[in-house]
Amino acid sequence: MVGIENRMRCWEHVAMKNNRPIISSETPLERLMNEKEAAPFLGVSVRTLQCWRVRGGGPRFIRISRRAVRYCPSDLAEWIAARRVSNTGEADEL
Repeated sequence: MVGIENRMRCWEHVAMKNNRPIISSETPLERLMNEKEAAPFLGVSVRTLQCWRVRGGGPRFIRISRRAVRYCPSDLAEWIAARRVSNTGEADEL
């Protein structure tokens, strides 16, 4: 199994041909999380994720269809890491 540090980030690095992704058994992709899986990962409610998608400020997401939204675990981890602070003064800058 490929380690997470060696995986590609979701669809960002997938080769494209005629506006379609070229996927093979060799293409390592992360399993996408729905909002019910992403919310506990972040320690927030599903409603909070929904509000962030409307207002901004939350993690990046992928809109699969009009109603289906997914999150890359690596995007969630990056979003968490970007919000890490060492004092309350730094928290005001977020």
